[in-house]
Amino acid sequence: MMKIKIVAPGKIREKWLQDGISEYVKRCSTSCKIEIVEVAVSPDSVPVDRGIYEEGQLILSHIKQGDVVWAIDLHGKLLTSEEFSSHMISDIERGGSSLTIVIGGSNGIASEVTSRANRRICFGNMTMTHTLTRLVLMEQIYRGFKIYEGSNYHK
Repeated sequence: MMKIKIVAPGKIREKWLQDGISEYVKRCSTSCKIEIVEVAVSPDSVPVDRGIYEEGQLILSHIKQGDVVWAIDLHGKLLTSEEFSSHMISDIERGGSSLTIVIGGSNGIASEVTSRANRRICFGNMTMTHTLTRLVLMEQIYRGFKIYEGSNYHK
């Protein structure tokens, strides 16, 4: 079975976001296993650059040598849902049936993480919280599988 691991700082505290993410994890379960790894958020008392670096190190600790990695990044490439689906399936196949996707924290994503990424993907030029990004990512993963399967979910 295909596997997607999502690594992101922080716990989702808002119930509506938890419910939405859980719904898409459940919907994806027929196509792949989703693992969500939450790493510690650097406290606001730490200088921003150091906090981004520390979160990046925690993210990198969950990435293995041969993993295919995507970074959700404001400076990444904009994709259509069809392109997202195509890249997702080909990268899962290239990664030995697995793909790791990382999301940075509220202050951004460490350059060490984006350097490690095989792809950098942007969801748009508008700013959204990193927690909302996780929900959007889950919907696009689900949509990506539905496109691949030829379902009419994606119209």
